Parts: sequence; structure tokens; C-alpha cells
Amino acid sequence: MLLASCRPPYRFKQLLISMEFVGFGSLFIIMLTGFFTGAILAYQCAYAFGLFGAETLTGSTVALALCRELGPVMAAIMVAGRASSGMATVIGTMRVTEQIDAMKTMAVDPVQYLIVPRVWATVLMMPVLCAVFDFVGIVASYVVGIGFAGVDFGSFDAMIDSLLSPFDVLGGLIKAAIFGLVLSFIGCYKGFYAAGGAKGVGEATTDAVVYASVVVLIIDYFLTMVLW
Repeated sequence: MLLASCRPPYRFKQLLISMEFVGFGSLFIIMLTGFFTGAILAYQCAYAFGLFGAETLTGSTVALALCRELGPVMAAIMVAGRASSGMATVIGTMRVTEQIDAMKTMAVDPVQYLIVPRVWATVLMMPVLCAVFDFVGIVASYVVGIGFAGVDFGSFDAMIDSLLSPFDVLGGLIKAAIFGLVLSFIGCYKGFYAAGGAKGVGEATTDAVVYASVVVLIIDYFLTMVLW
């Protein structure tokens, strides 16, 4: 795939189409998931810390959890459920209907045309989606923590500023980019080697989501050990 990425022709149109599919197409579910993740996390943290009078730690705890772990992981799982499955379905359908064989007959490299744009588009868009997830989640934690749990606004904000470092945010974005590479490659791989007609496409789609989600969680552990 790396060799196919370097040699012309460069499929910029396919890259933009894939970026729109992965990025804009996943934006609503990312924002929805991010909002309620931040909201429930803030509510539970405010309750737990309130048991020993440490409600001021709610903001920093939610921000650290979102930026380091929940943001990249949850965004990757959501994108895997939507985009990775979509890649497996589209490419798998092309495989079983012999469209990929027809591309080879016309001297079009199917890896360069179908897989490379989708993989790089996901790598580029995953950090953006992760940043949106983090932002919406922190806003939701403000709303719930201050509006419903009674946490002091000044303390909430000050603890985030003091304990959340720029590398916490950057590390999460690095994770998101790596997750994007993994989940898009798995989706494209399962679709590219689908066989057995409509049943095979369905199995490839299911496998793409399951494998991508599990691999993201496994890789997250090792990335956390390396980055922090």
C-alpha cells in the first residue's frame, strides 16, 4: 500500500470523497456520542469526588479522560461502526460482482484506486473527529458539572488549566491517527478479499467492525504505555 501511495497517478478526487465520507459523514454521531460521554462522566465524577469533598477535580478528570483515552477510543469505535463497515461493504460488493477484476483488465490498480484514498482519508480525519469529540465532551461536562452537579465554575475551569497539558491533547490526536490507519486498513482488507456473494459481503462487514474495534482497544493499551 505504501508503494501504491507514492507512485502516480495521485487520486486526489477519491481522497476528498473519502474524507467527506469519513469526516463529515461521521460528524453527527461523533458529536452525539461525545456530548453524552462527557455528560455522564462529569455526573459520575462529581458524585464520586463529592463523597470526600473534592468536586473541584471533576473538570480535570473529565478532560484528562476524554483527551487521553475516551476521545480517541470512542471516536475510533464509532468510525469503525460506520466508516470501516462501509468500506468493507463497498469494496466487498465490487469484489463479488467482479468490478475489481474489471479494473485490473483496464490497467487500473485497485489498491491505489480503492484502498489508498480511503486509508489516508481516515488517517487525516480521525484526529479532527477526535478533537470534536473532546471539545463537545468537555462542553457537556461544563453543562452537567456546573449546571446540575453544583460544581463551582472557577474551580472547574482552573483545575482543567492546571492539570491538562498540551501533550495530553496531542497524544490523543496521535492515537486517533493510528487508530484511523488500523480501522480503515482492516475494513478495506476484509472487503478486498470478500468471497461468497452477498453472504460473504455481510460476513466481511461484520468482521471489519469486530476486528477493528478489538484491535483499537488492544493498540490503545500499548500506545498509552509508550506515550505516557
